[in-house]
Amino acid sequence: MATYDYDIGIIGGGAAGLTVAAGAAQLGARTLLIEKEKELGGDCLHYGCVPSKTLIRTAQVYHLLKRAPTFGLPGMKVPTVEFAQVASRIRSVIQTIQKHDSEERFCSLGARVVFGSPEFSDEHVVRLNGQSFAAKRWVLATGSSPAIPPFEGLSETPFLTNKEIFSLRRLPESMIILGAGPIASETAQAFCRLGTDVTVVQRSGQILSKEDKDMADLVMESLQSEGVRFHLRSTVQAIRRLAPDRQEVRIRPQEGAPLKLEAEKILVAVGRIPNLELLGLDRIGVTFSSKGVIVDDRMRTSQRHIFAAGDITGSYQFTHAAGYEGGIVVTNAVFHLPRKVNYTWLPWCTYTDPELAGIGMNEKRASEAGIAYTVYTEKFGDNDRSLAEGQPRGKIKMILDEKENPVGVQIFGPHAGELLNEWVAALNGKMKLSTLASAVHPYPTLGEINKRVAANYFSPKIFSNRVRKGLKFFFHLKGRACTPEEQRKDAP
Repeated sequence: MATYDYDIGIIGGGAAGLTVAAGAAQLGARTLLIEKEKELGGDCLHYGCVPSKTLIRTAQVYHLLKRAPTFGLPGMKVPTVEFAQVASRIRSVIQTIQKHDSEERFCSLGARVVFGSPEFSDEHVVRLNGQSFAAKRWVLATGSSPAIPPFEGLSETPFLTNKEIFSLRRLPESMIILGAGPIASETAQAFCRLGTDVTVVQRSGQILSKEDKDMADLVMESLQSEGVRFHLRSTVQAIRRLAPDRQEVRIRPQEGAPLKLEAEKILVAVGRIPNLELLGLDRIGVTFSSKGVIVDDRMRTSQRHIFAAGDITGSYQFTHAAGYEGGIVVTNAVFHLPRKVNYTWLPWCTYTDPELAGIGMNEKRASEAGIAYTVYTEKFGDNDRSLAEGQPRGKIKMILDEKENPVGVQIFGPHAGELLNEWVAALNGKMKLSTLASAVHPYPTLGEINKRVAANYFSPKIFSNRVRKGLKFFFHLKGRACTPEEQRKDAP
């Protein structure tokens, strides 16, 4: 029987890899964690979730200062932004969180951490820094990187990705963003609020292409109202450098003549690609494609002792999805229990302001699945707390199938990601809509909108003519005491 140095080896120190390493080590498995960068934490900590949300919050505060008269406060001249200070705050937040994801912490849990770029020499052994490391089971959790499109002239032109955007030394005067997904949309609004002239170029006819168009359009309208310009249905023809701080992007709209756009910076945000290079997966029989490593519902690759989790699988590129998948791996690889992934109620959120959050199916996915559905909505403009806080824009959309069971919820509005958590609990806990509709929520709160949209489903049933007639028959109710016509007639 073969012997191995480690019970489990993990390649990648991001959300998925750290979840597996912490769980396996604490359960007593001899654990090896390999990370190619100098620090643990992955893309989310260093170039994604943490720096972007820190930047977004800074931009929100600056935006509020400029909107002081909206809240009955005196107007003020707000100084221009020193981006070096913003970048310094971003680094400080990363450094604080880094302590939780440190080599020392994982060593204290029992996991050995090694830095470098490993390559499989056989299906149980990797070579790293001139050494061989053998493990009974392996986990691939190397994440993803920004996709760089083959646009003419891009390789000869300076451009940014999410890996450089948060560490700029000064605020760009202008920026062209290629792509209109979550990263692009969040960044566009944040930099626009800080004072950058922002233009977004998108090939399709809507931003946030995975979302329902009505919800995506609300996000776009919000960004447009703040000054972000959009060129939808536009193809990038060529890119070139005009001067050290001046770049040109030539685009061809679906309708109309070609356009030349100029800006100081170009941000490329057209998607992500899995980090598969240099691992030697083809040598050990692990099946993969350009989209990622192929896994089954237990997160196993074609080599059953090798698992994969997180962005490398090309499925759901969210940090919380990576953490969830890491937990599935621990259950299967350490406990040896056949636990399967279930993405039915996986939530997501785009952190524009207002935010756009969702769980389950939207209308687009329900239609693709052939599900007959009904939509119920409630506007934030009818929520008292939303009005009090000066954030009336947005709506919640609840989707029910033909059996009147919820299949999904989308929220565009203030703190949508936080509001979605009630639905995360309700849907995962199989709560009845009647329970949510009858639950008492504190007033005034944004959360009342969840109760109201559930109540919208019951209102036509409770207050129907049939119910009124039955009550009148059994309890001799006398009916209306006033009509609009009578009210106008009695008015002084």
